[in-house]
Amino acid sequence: MKLSYWQLNLIILTLLLSIWFIVSFGFGIIWSERLDEISIGGFKLGFWFSQQGSIYFFVFIIFIYVYLMNKLDKKFSKDFNQDKEKGDK
Repeated sequence: MKLSYWQLNLIILTLLLSIWFIVSFGFGIIWSERLDEISIGGFKLGFWFSQQGSIYFFVFIIFIYVYLMNKLDKKFSKDFNQDKEKGDK
């Protein structure tokens, strides 16, 4: 089964937003007490995730999204150009 451009785009979005949700809500709230047993720079890890970590991960996820979308655009651009060339002949 060949997925369309928008189906793949939605899969990428869903995956990345799910990861961000787990990092921001899970690490920052749900598992915060468990993560507080670990310290980074004198701060408890659960506190760090709730204050800064989720923001850093969000920015990192933006870069991953840009990379994946550029790769997807190139793939579909190549497929589109090949289909166009077949139609011209």
